[in-house]
Amino acid sequence: MKTRKSLTALMVASAFAATLAGCSSKSNDSNAGGAGSASSTAPASSAAASEGSKATKLDPVTLKIVMPGDRPADMDVIIKEAEKRMADNINVKLDLVFVPWSDLAQKTQVMLASGENVDLIFDAPWLHMEQMISAGYYEPMDDLLQQYGQDAIKVRSQQMFDANKFQGKIYGLPLGNTHLAGRTYLVRKDLREKYGLQPIKTYDELIQYAYKVKENEKDVIPLLAYGQGASTDQAWGAFREYMEYPQFIRSDALGQSLVLYYKNNDGKVYNLFDEMEPTIWSWVQDARKLYTDGLIHPDVLALKDIDSVINSGKVGAAVYNEFGVPSSLNTALAKNVPGAELEAVTFMKMEKGANITNFKQANFQAIPKVSKNKERAMMFLNWTAQKENYDLLAYGIEGKNYEAVGEDQYKQIGTDYSYFPYAWVWNPTTDRLNAGFDEETIKHYQFNKDAANLTPSILTGFSFDPTPVMNEISLYNATEAKYYNSLFDGVTDPDSTWASLKKEGAANAKKIQVELQKQIDAFLAQKK
Repeated sequence: MKTRKSLTALMVASAFAATLAGCSSKSNDSNAGGAGSASSTAPASSAAASEGSKATKLDPVTLKIVMPGDRPADMDVIIKEAEKRMADNINVKLDLVFVPWSDLAQKTQVMLASGENVDLIFDAPWLHMEQMISAGYYEPMDDLLQQYGQDAIKVRSQQMFDANKFQGKIYGLPLGNTHLAGRTYLVRKDLREKYGLQPIKTYDELIQYAYKVKENEKDVIPLLAYGQGASTDQAWGAFREYMEYPQFIRSDALGQSLVLYYKNNDGKVYNLFDEMEPTIWSWVQDARKLYTDGLIHPDVLALKDIDSVINSGKVGAAVYNEFGVPSSLNTALAKNVPGAELEAVTFMKMEKGANITNFKQANFQAIPKVSKNKERAMMFLNWTAQKENYDLLAYGIEGKNYEAVGEDQYKQIGTDYSYFPYAWVWNPTTDRLNAGFDEETIKHYQFNKDAANLTPSILTGFSFDPTPVMNEISLYNATEAKYYNSLFDGVTDPDSTWASLKKEGAANAKKIQVELQKQIDAFLAQKK
């Protein structure tokens, strides 16, 4: 699962509100992207820097790194090789802790709030990054990058750093390989061809295909979306945000929620509780019809491991963050259903200027304040930016887990080390494209690596400080967690569900909207 995966703030339980509000005194979003070449973010450092002094061997340290998702089968093999390579330079051992996507926000929040020793941790604006920064949990990286991160800087553009600061500082190393994250429907190509349907070009054609699946495949669920809190933007109706025009873009304040949103690139914060946007409501109503007609998976709110459901072959089409079909899914699917094959369908436009972006990345690696190994953590991030090391951590052992295709593509071998650089090492310079991608997918990646093809958001460079409304955000997120996914996945009646969400959440959402607009207005005034 990528967001990548590509993935709302898993709603912060109200029980944490007091904790966060109390911690905030220690304090000093996201349609993603970031490609580019060498950056001038930091001046050249002394020779002592990025991998430590070769003359004096560094004492060994173990870095505890908190990662999202499931531990790959060959992870221990990759760690062993990485530690072997690092032994004579930065002398680091790795303790990787994997947290399921569905539990990510809550468990990582508990880790940080309890003071558990962590050296590197995955976070994101759609998760709880602004809140954690405001609460004082993360170390600013600016000085660490200057001293120990020259290679990590070189593989990211200046624009990538400038657009991904929080409160004027770098609190997380931005992870991304493009200026705009892809969104795709993974469709069973074999079934589409079985029914004599042409390649899908529109949403209506996708739904026509889904009804064909329902009519002809009694053991196959036509449509699969996400229902867990960490993937609110991948609920069936909400997912359409990424592929319909004009664009409605989630705000910087409420993670993946569309309740507060931007449109028209006008610097205004809109609130669905004030006035329902007809297009967004049509997505909710459409999801409801699809669910009641038996097209959306009946257990959508309970499913945690979406990939395994896709791999089973019992799904006609599924939402997916990023462009293209992951090799691991097609390989696993073919094992379970011989002859089955997935194809990528996206309705995102490849028209210059059609897509608005703030150039923010969706994923980050942060260094918690509690870490006792901050310098070594940055040395490790720097080490991962070197091509041969990136290849190891991104794709595995060459010849066993992947085959290199030239300098910028790869072929995955087996499923024991699935692609997940988006969770810890992603950068646009050393990342490889899957050689198995179809021509259209490759065109999308190449198109969105060129910033000139995209319309910059008026809010590019803006960073929301949630401190003044930390309590309201926590309370609102806890409320929304009860209703949002069921609403956008069509599981419950739209009118009554929306009425309950509005009754319980509107007051807190309004306070958040007012504070967000206040900060945006101040930001735009400074730009004039």
